Amino acid sequence: MKIIAFYLPQFHEIPENNEWWGEGFTEWTNVRKAKPLFEGHYQPRVPLNNNYYDLTDINVMRWQSEIAEKYGVYGFCFYHYWFNGKLLLHKPVEMYRDDPECKTHYCICWANEDWTNNWSSDNPTFLVKQTYGDKKEWEEHFNYFLPFFKDPRYIKEDNKPFLVLYEPSIVKGLEEMVEYWNELAKQNGFDGIVMAAQSTRGRLDGKPVPDVIDYQIDYEPQYAYSLLKQQSFPILRKCKRIVRNFLKKNFNSNAFEKVGRTQKLQIFDYDEVWKKILSLKPQSPKDIPGAFVDWDNTVRKGDRGFVINGATPEKFDKYLKEQINRAETVYNKDMIFLFAWNEWAECGYMEPDEKYGYGYLEAVKETMGS
Repeated sequence: MKIIAFYLPQFHEIPENNEWWGEGFTEWTNVRKAKPLFEGHYQPRVPLNNNYYDLTDINVMRWQSEIAEKYGVYGFCFYHYWFNGKLLLHKPVEMYRDDPECKTHYCICWANEDWTNNWSSDNPTFLVKQTYGDKKEWEEHFNYFLPFFKDPRYIKEDNKPFLVLYEPSIVKGLEEMVEYWNELAKQNGFDGIVMAAQSTRGRLDGKPVPDVIDYQIDYEPQYAYSLLKQQSFPILRKCKRIVRNFLKKNFNSNAFEKVGRTQKLQIFDYDEVWKKILSLKPQSPKDIPGAFVDWDNTVRKGDRGFVINGATPEKFDKYLKEQINRAETVYNKDMIFLFAWNEWAECGYMEPDEKYGYGYLEAVKETMGS
């Protein structure tokens, strides 16, 4: 079984973040200022030995790869930020690719949404707009991917590089773009590419996975959390979805989205969310199961966020074992995508912290060895 963990590269300064959020901003900025919002709330999260690392130091990435290998994590899935040729937060994955001492397999997930200040505001504004262009821009993007695809460590299936797309439904010309990338891949010695979708939106709206998408990842805990919310308020959720889709279709408006951002803190139980995950069945042979370590986005959103409370390495170990068994017997898959390697501002991380040390990594090692 391959455990592939989503990897966030925002632990270093870039000029754009310094301009938008203040000099010296990195993901650690929010992590450091987090506060508990209720009794027993595990905040702030502190990395073991105050290891507030900088990803422009290749020794950090070598350490990450070393412990991933030691504890049984097969690969990283690096988030990739590309806006019609403009790159953001690209240095870590490029350094990783170019350093032979980093041994862990990896793939790329294009986080293809607009960049906004959504996480810090009830009325988000655009920072960088996402556009998709045509064949010229698609070829430019593919040529950026190509050195990664040629790396022996890059995750492949049947000589096809594995590429994840965060939200396919918003890509204009999705089918043509993916078909063109398949042609370019074949021209460069591959048998095509494998395209996987990450976002849960289409699934929640009942939309089928597009034919050009080979896999649909059960992105957890967001998928299970959304289903639990739907169960709690089914009529309200359905009405909201209908109105939202009507506004987008007829007025190209996200006004209704902004209304929903005034909700107060929501708290879910870790066991409840995992039980929901373990009750899910694949909707198609394309489904890849997901797993999660922990979740708490109050670091970014304060009392507008949601917390999945009660995570421990022991619970994670138990549920991960069950999900691996289901991946093999129910989904017929040899991989699980895990939230996450280092999402410290959403508390989905496997890296050691002051409370549990290497506990979550030990759980993976124990699970993979059992």
